[in-house]
Amino acid sequence: MRRRPKVPPRPAPPEPRINERIRVPEVRLIDEEGRQIGIVKTSEALAMARQRDVDLVEVAAQANPPVARLMDFGRFKYEQSKKEREARKHQVNVQLREVRMKPKIDDHDIDFKTRTAAKLLKEGDKVKITVMFRGREITHPQIGKALIDRVIKSLEHIATVEKEAALEGRHMTAILAPDKRKLAALAKAASAPSSAGAPAKADEEDEEVAKAAAAAPVVGDDLPDEDDDEDADEE
Repeated sequence: MRRRPKVPPRPAPPEPRINERIRVPEVRLIDEEGRQIGIVKTSEALAMARQRDVDLVEVAAQANPPVARLMDFGRFKYEQSKKEREARKHQVNVQLREVRMKPKIDDHDIDFKTRTAAKLLKEGDKVKITVMFRGREITHPQIGKALIDRVIKSLEHIATVEKEAALEGRHMTAILAPDKRKLAALAKAASAPSSAGAPAKADEEDEEVAKAAAAAPVVGDDLPDEDDDEDADEE
C-alpha cells in the first residue's frame, strides 16, 4: 500500500502584542469606538487601558509609530473565532473523487461509470477518470485514451477538462471539474414541468448510481489500487 507524505499543518498566525508586551516608546492610539486619539506615550496608553478596563492591542506593528487600539481582547478573539466558524460553514468542500475502469469494459458498464461521474460532478466534486491496465494491456494505451475521450464527450454538457488524459505508470487518467454555468442551465431546464414520470427501472438504476457515487474513493486517501496483485500473473 502506497502512502502519501502528510502535509504539515499551517502554523497559526502570531497573535498581536498586547499591554506590557508592547515595547515601543509611543503608539498611534485608537479608542474603543474607532476614534483617532493621536500619538501618545505607550505608558499613557496603558494607563488609559487600565482605567477603562480594556486591553491595549498593537494592530499595525509595521507602522511608524505602531498603531494600537483599546479593546476587550478576549471578546475580540471570540468574535473573530465565531466569524471564522461561520465562514467555514459556507465554504464548499470540493473533493477529487475517482471513477475507475478497465480496458475490457462493455458499453453498459461504460454508461454506468459515466453516470456515476456525472452524479459526482453535479454534487460539486472533481472527478478523476482512471483506466487501469493489467499485464500486456499496457501495450495498447490507445484503448484507454479512447475510453476516457468517450466519457469526456458524454460529460461535456456539465464538465470541463482540468487535466487531459495522460499515462501514469499502469494507469491512464484525466481530471474533470464541474462547470457551474452548464450545471446551472441544466438545473433550470430540469425544473421545467415534465409531462411523464420516469419508469421504475430508471429509478432503480439511479439508486445504483447514487450508491456507486457515494462509494467512489477520494483521491489522496490511502487506498490500495485494484488488481495490482494480478499484474504479475497476467504477464
